[in-house]
Amino acid sequence: MTSLRIHLLLISLLFCSGTTFAQKSKSNDYWISFVDTVKGEYGYKNMRGDTVIEPGKYSICYTDTFKTYAIVLKSYSGFIAINRQQKILYKVFPFDNGPDYPSEGLFRILKDNKIGYADSSTGKVIINPQFDCAFPFINGTAKVSLNCKAQSEGDHSIWLSDNWFYIDKKGRKVNKAK
Repeated sequence: MTSLRIHLLLISLLFCSGTTFAQKSKSNDYWISFVDTVKGEYGYKNMRGDTVIEPGKYSICYTDTFKTYAIVLKSYSGFIAINRQQKILYKVFPFDNGPDYPSEGLFRILKDNKIGYADSSTGKVIINPQFDCAFPFINGTAKVSLNCKAQSEGDHSIWLSDNWFYIDKKGRKVNKAK
């Protein structure tokens, strides 16, 4: 019986120390989005439950776990990426009634009506905005153009260009494998 008690005590100690370490590794360095259900407004709370961005400052918080950056919708500004100080980092390319979706770890961003790419895990700009048209990455390349026009087709529009080319994830021009 004594051996069983010692065994159970050791398991308890291991479990408690494991959860303590897990709590320490879960430092309070990220924020979680929430919705004020009474007003229908979005905001962010830290891991202690303290409100760090008041509900209503942004129309929608698209990033549920705010680590280094978050994508939010701000009235009259559109989809934007912000840092912890709520400084606007860049606009996020709108796609299908929301912010652009990550494809192969990158999503499209806008600056001065030009399109570039940012890293979806860090929010850092990887390819500076320079393209008039740019598609998401597929199999390591993205189709882009420096001069294209949008043509409306009903509810949607398409991009037209005579000068499409492909880039890799560093923004270098590459030949597309056939």
